[in-house]
Amino acid sequence: MPQEVSVSYQAIKSKVYRLIDALVVGEKNEVEVQESVRRWWELIHPADRPIAQKYLLTVLERSRSALDAVEDGLTEAVEGTAPARLDSAKGLKLIHRIVKQTTKPTSFSTSA
Repeated sequence: MPQEVSVSYQAIKSKVYRLIDALVVGEKNEVEVQESVRRWWELIHPADRPIAQKYLLTVLERSRSALDAVEDGLTEAVEGTAPARLDSAKGLKLIHRIVKQTTKPTSFSTSA
């Protein structure tokens, strides 16, 4: 019997934050986090993937904004200047690629 994975906003936010924490404290590296996301995505029922993707991208965008705010605050505190932006779109592009790769073999088309 396949494992059921919650696709609520809170469950997805918790998953993302756990992965971020594991990366920050050194329990996982970037490749391991990517593999965790792939395995997690495969556990989501194909019919639930559109809402899971929506919530995941929302969490990632808000997380990116929070990190940008932290970076901006630190840069201003240390240097007293306006911060230069890093390319944070890389993370979103990676998630889009993972989602596309994992949905190709199991995706099915329905008319809405």
